[in-house]
Amino acid sequence: MTQASPACASRFYQRWLAADPGRAARVAELAQLSLACLDFGAGLAPDLAAGLPLPRAMRRLRNLLVAAIIERDLSGRAHLDEVVTAITRFADFAIARHVEALSAELVALHGMPIGQESGRPQQLIVLAMGKQGGGELNVSSDIDLIFIYPEDGDTAAGPGQRQLSNHEFFTRLGRKLIGALSEVTEDGITFRVDMALRPNGNSGPLAASLGMLEEYLIVQGREWERYAWVKARAVTGDPQDIAALENIVRPFCFRRYLDFGVIDAIRTMHAQIRAEVSRQERLHPERSNNVKLGRGGIREIEFLTQVFQLIRGGRDPALRERSTRKTLRLLAERELMPAATVEGLLEAYTFLRNLEHRLQYLDDAQTHSLPAGELERAIIAHMMGLPDVATLMDRLEATRSYVAQQFDAMFADKSAPAEAEPLDPGLALASDPDKSEAIELRLAALGFDDPAAASRRLVATWGSSRLQALPEASRTRLSALVNAALPQIANTVREAGLGSHAATLGRLLDFFEAIARRSAYLALLAEYPHTLERVIRMFNASGWAATFLTQHPILLDELLDDRGSAIDDLGQLAASLDAQLIEAGGDTERQLDILRETHHAQLFRLLALDLAGELSVEHLADHLSALADVIVAAVIKYAWRTIATRHREVPRFAVVAYGKLGGKELGYVSDLDVIFLFDDEDEAAPANYAKLAQRFITWMTTHTPAGILFDIDTALRPDGASGMLVSSLTAFERYQHQSAWVWEHQALTRARFCAGDAGIGVRFEAIRESVLRQDRSAREAELKDEVLKMRKRMHDAHPNRSGLFDLKQDPGGMIDVEFIVQYLVLRHACRYPQLTANAGNIALLHRCGELGLVDAALANAAADAYRHYRRLQHQVRLQGQENARVERALVGAADAAVVSLWKQSFGQAA
Repeated sequence: MTQASPACASRFYQRWLAADPGRAARVAELAQLSLACLDFGAGLAPDLAAGLPLPRAMRRLRNLLVAAIIERDLSGRAHLDEVVTAITRFADFAIARHVEALSAELVALHGMPIGQESGRPQQLIVLAMGKQGGGELNVSSDIDLIFIYPEDGDTAAGPGQRQLSNHEFFTRLGRKLIGALSEVTEDGITFRVDMALRPNGNSGPLAASLGMLEEYLIVQGREWERYAWVKARAVTGDPQDIAALENIVRPFCFRRYLDFGVIDAIRTMHAQIRAEVSRQERLHPERSNNVKLGRGGIREIEFLTQVFQLIRGGRDPALRERSTRKTLRLLAERELMPAATVEGLLEAYTFLRNLEHRLQYLDDAQTHSLPAGELERAIIAHMMGLPDVATLMDRLEATRSYVAQQFDAMFADKSAPAEAEPLDPGLALASDPDKSEAIELRLAALGFDDPAAASRRLVATWGSSRLQALPEASRTRLSALVNAALPQIANTVREAGLGSHAATLGRLLDFFEAIARRSAYLALLAEYPHTLERVIRMFNASGWAATFLTQHPILLDELLDDRGSAIDDLGQLAASLDAQLIEAGGDTERQLDILRETHHAQLFRLLALDLAGELSVEHLADHLSALADVIVAAVIKYAWRTIATRHREVPRFAVVAYGKLGGKELGYVSDLDVIFLFDDEDEAAPANYAKLAQRFITWMTTHTPAGILFDIDTALRPDGASGMLVSSLTAFERYQHQSAWVWEHQALTRARFCAGDAGIGVRFEAIRESVLRQDRSAREAELKDEVLKMRKRMHDAHPNRSGLFDLKQDPGGMIDVEFIVQYLVLRHACRYPQLTANAGNIALLHRCGELGLVDAALANAAADAYRHYRRLQHQVRLQGQENARVERALVGAADAAVVSLWKQSFGQAA
């Protein structure tokens, strides 16, 4: 190794080699290896064998490692990942080795610490925090540690030993560990140790039990500590105790709901850090250009990354990753941050971390600021591979500007209302009619169609006990949201040309009342004003959408960006759902919520596209039906795993869909009409599949905090309500051929295999085909009579005494179309097998017309009527109405076409 080595730019490197020229050969040898996977034990052995005490040998190994890192890094042979991985692994090794040696010494003096409740030997859990916890430690960094022991109790002192409490034992062990690592000797230090992150900071006990930690985090844990504990990683300790620790820390860091309130908390924390950095820079100008804490520095990238972890880590375990770089890449994969932004931040992070290391390489000092002197800056530029100081400063400024721009986009305070003359509903108390009048005038100025009604609603809502009981911060934020919403409501109604100011305001206020106690949702709307705009547009367009979002406010997340503008690939969705359900294995309650959250999120995306006019009714039904198939398949798979008596790993069981799901005409709030089939000769099969069917219904219909999935109707199973819940394939086939009523064969025209065992699905389709293709020509009159009787029973069961047209039940309505198609299939499928295809009523009507079974023009007109009815029904449902009834003028001549086709098919009036 010669003076020409780039590493010689480091004064530490030069001094260290000069003190012992023989060190150069060891550095050269190490520099040929990847330092990320060194055997530190082997590196320590020679000095220990020579009789050096462990602390001194550890310091000598540390200096050798740092010199080798400098050599490889500055010569371009090591990248950032190798550098931070090597120094992190060494820190872990040093801690673990010292804990092992020091524990043995203390046990020899005082006996083994024993848990008071468990009676188990106790080990110290050393938690690495900060960059060490994230596997990204600096070369010349202190290490942030926390000492935890599992239980209180006493040491099992023997003869000649002095008994200590576990607390005293581990406090002594912690002090000795700090000294072993950080005391300055002739060989320097191994690591400086910072214990300020422990419970109660520097005023708290050096070591805390798991019980004390849990109580502290629940009672006193502050928002900034959540940020710190995200990176906590156990370096030592018993795996069982570490698992118990993680169970305590996880709910503190990661909320089960989307926690957008953390944005404001991090904004406040960052402002405090920046204020302190600015103060230090004013007092010490030589400390300016802090690449870690300064504007656009490393800490801002860390904050940008961790805000997503704190918001979403409770629902997405993958985001609990401790590494900043790995988490950034996850954000791109999850589409939480644009891939180009992530790449830009990763590039900035690499540049700033490399620069930080070169600042520290100069003198092996823990510094993050560019030196003031021009000569030293030139050395740093040279280390960075840049031609001069000017280039370095330009690159640094461009990098910091980019980071600052991204940081501001996330953390800038967006909650202040933009209106020059804000209307403060906080003043609109029912006891103050003057303020109420002022509000009415303001609403009139905004263009509200009924400002008096809207004003009364505002006054009533704001004066409600629910809102008056809110914390002041929540009331203030809610007031700002209402202020911002009023002009947006006026604009939305005007631009859409439909809706009502009062109705839209009422829906929004209902929503605000529902989420008022969940500050995270208020924070989301305050932090992302465009989300409030989307909510208002949706509420104006659909009362059902407003009700759905009010019931499931977690779906606000779907309105944050344009992720909802595309429909997820169902294969990817199924794989993602499967991964989440596996992750939650053993926690049925969580699995139920995962299924509901996934279904609701996808449904909400479809709703957004629907309201934007980007989906036809037919395409929407196709997507909703395919989504239901994915959910049904997942429920079968994971409900089966909860049956302790199951006799095989994969059930030979299937769900067959009838009705709207069977015909792929599912709506937003449709029930699922299903039957359950199995094909399994095992003697335990009937009982186990009956349990599975019951559990399937429970998983679908149980109300959890996330709502329900679907109501389930099994009335179409063989023998109806009196029949077995689950049928064998053989019994189902026998029933269909020998015992089924005509109306059951009608229902079979819209049946299909939905999910489960594919082999059963194939056999079911064969059974269905054979039943539908029976020759009924000799019993044509009987067939007509049975169909007509069933239609009359349905009509009588749903009398319409209003002056409106019932799209489903009235003569010439949807049920008539469906009965016509079912009759034509049963009557003619023996000659025309193409009629048994589950193609939907519209396609089958066209097919019957093409085959000459009915007048083609009349069939096409009835198909158009059915399509028109479905659109109208959909519009009615979107407005939240239960009965699908509309003004007769909206129907036009559609019902006449259907009635004419009915007469042609059955020879009598509908």
